[in-house]
Amino acid sequence: MAVNVRIPTPLRSLTNGSDEVSVEGSTIKEVVDNLESSYQGIKERICDENGQIRKFINFYVNEEDIRFLNNQETAVKDGDQISIVPAIAGGTAASGNDRYLI
Repeated sequence: MAVNVRIPTPLRSLTNGSDEVSVEGSTIKEVVDNLESSYQGIKERICDENGQIRKFINFYVNEEDIRFLNNQETAVKDGDQISIVPAIAGGTAASGNDRYLI
């Protein structure tokens, strides 16, 4: 069964610039493995050395966070929309009014 995977900008260099790709799989784990088969190098960006999704990468199936479902064993079906969303962090160490200086 084919699912559509939305690719975040930092990973698009691995998908020939595509922002969405179609991949076969019945679980998130299978989808990630099949992404790697088609787009070598993408899995190491998404998963750690144990094959687990990195803590700063979030996966959504039809807008449902897989962390609240069955993680990588979350089932997917034909036509599902999967989003890969890397966490973004930032901030400033400035304190007081210094932080408003431009």
